Amino acid sequence: MNKILTVLCLLALSTGKLFSQDTIETKDNNRLDFTVNIQTNHLWRGLIITDKPVVMGNLSYALDAEKKWKVGLWGASSLTDDKDGTHYKEINYYVQYSDGRLYIGLWDLFNSRNINTAVASDDIFNYSNRRTAHIIDLRTNYTFGPAFPINVEADIMLYGGANAGEVVLDPDGSYKKNKYSTYVQVSYPVIAGKKVNLDAFVGAGFALNDRYFLYGNGKNSFDVVNLGVKASKAIKITDHYSLPVSMMAMWNPSNKYARIQLAATVF
Repeated sequence: MNKILTVLCLLALSTGKLFSQDTIETKDNNRLDFTVNIQTNHLWRGLIITDKPVVMGNLSYALDAEKKWKVGLWGASSLTDDKDGTHYKEINYYVQYSDGRLYIGLWDLFNSRNINTAVASDDIFNYSNRRTAHIIDLRTNYTFGPAFPINVEADIMLYGGANAGEVVLDPDGSYKKNKYSTYVQVSYPVIAGKKVNLDAFVGAGFALNDRYFLYGNGKNSFDVVNLGVKASKAIKITDHYSLPVSMMAMWNPSNKYARIQLAATVF
C-alpha cells in the first residue's frame, strides 16, 4: 500500500508542476475542467448506493495537450437522509488514460455512509489493509470499431473495502486476503445518432480470490447483477446551451430489485 501512496504523491507533485507551467506558458488550453450532474438516485454496478436525489461533481486536470491522461476528484452527496437515517457522501481520487476507445483508470473510492466501525475505520486517512474503508478500484473498458460498436468493461477491486466486506480476516483478527470482487459489463448502442439514443447493457460479478463477491446476494460465485437500458438526448435550452438528460431502467436479478433513474448533466 505504501507503494501505491508513493505513486499517488508523485502524480500529485507532477500535476502541480505541470499546472504551474501551463498557467505561465499556455493559459488558454483548458486543461482544467469540472462537470456537475443531478440524479434521482445513485446506481452503481447493479447496487443501489442511495435512493435519494444526488448531486455529483467531477474536477479533472489533463496532464497532456491531447487530454488523454487526467487526474481528478469525483464527489457526490445525497440531498436528504436515506430511510435508515444515514446520509450518502463520497469523495474519490483518480488517474486515468483514455484515447476515445480504450479507457484505463485507477480510482480511490471513499463512501462515508454507514461505515461499521467494528470492522472498518471511518478515518479517511486510514489505509491499513485490515480496516480501511477505501477501495482501490482498477477500471477498464474498450469500445470496438463502428462496424461492431460493443463496449466491454472490466473492473477489479484491488485493495481495501473492509466496510464493503472485501477484506477477509483470520480467526485471530489479522488480515488474511482481499476478495478482488470483479465486475464485467457489455453494452451495445441499440439506437445511435438519433434525437433519442438507446443503449442496452448486461453486467455480471464474481470474485477472483473468494467464492463470494460484493455485487451479488452472497449465495453464488457468479451472477448477473446489472441488466437494463438507458435512453439519452439533449434538450436545447438556448442557441448556445443544451441540457444532456437520460433515463435508465436497471434490474439486478441476483438481488431481485429494480430501479428507474433520471439524470441531467447541468454543465
